[in-house]
Amino acid sequence: MDSASTIILAASLIIIMLGMGLSLVLDDFKRIVVYPKAIIVGLSNQLIILPLIGFGIASAFPLQAEIAIGIMILAACPGGPTSNLISHLAKGDIALSVSLTAISSLITIISIPFIVNFALVRFQDAGQMIRLNIVETIIQIMVITVIPVTIGMLIRHYKEDFAARMAKPVRIASGIVLALVIIGIVIKEKDNFISYFQQAGIVALLLNVATMAVGYYTSKIFKVSRKQSISISIESGIQNGTLAITVAVVLLGSSAFAIAPAVYSLIMFFTGGAAIFLSVRKKQ
Repeated sequence: MDSASTIILAASLIIIMLGMGLSLVLDDFKRIVVYPKAIIVGLSNQLIILPLIGFGIASAFPLQAEIAIGIMILAACPGGPTSNLISHLAKGDIALSVSLTAISSLITIISIPFIVNFALVRFQDAGQMIRLNIVETIIQIMVITVIPVTIGMLIRHYKEDFAARMAKPVRIASGIVLALVIIGIVIKEKDNFISYFQQAGIVALLLNVATMAVGYYTSKIFKVSRKQSISISIESGIQNGTLAITVAVVLLGSSAFAIAPAVYSLIMFFTGGAAIFLSVRKKQ
């Protein structure tokens, strides 16, 4: 993508993260004390098991390097704002979902550069080597995630009515922005898209279903409540696709790396819908 497109993409993510901040309060970060077991199980799934599953899938399938790296970028990212909405519709624990999204978003600022660099070294040819500057990447991710979230939280704290009014429009705008970003990537990679989709579609679906299933059943193993298990499952499988695409396009300068996150971002709405259906049906 050209420089204008990367600026627009970064600005779009900033708006999305600002919208996330409008829905957060300090208590969302304090719940690690209130629900320590659920938080630990959820974060372990997001920060450790998810990247391991992503690496296993990327290594097991005969993927082009761009797809394998895209899967790893996606696996390194935290849960996205969409996961909170899906948790709500699936009758999960909303407070836990929001807390996991918020906490994992902070922790992955540090972990993303290391996981992505590992993927670049593991899956790239030596002659095409790209590396991320760790410190610079951490700063860039902070600028486009933590700072907007903090501003959103401050607005929520001082202008609660305004934040409540803006929550829905920002959520709708976020969905539109993600759709436009995906369309832009498809157009940019139109010559390779069918080949990429054939590869990325299966592994993206597998990553999504596997992480949601592992998230749910590890929660059951540790005797976490059903509502919390639903939220952990969704947080484990519904990733921040926009952040993954931003890392690929803005930080790595490659729209090809963004194909897998783009495909995943489409698939997760269908699997998220399935999770809502199964959860509501089981509760009846």
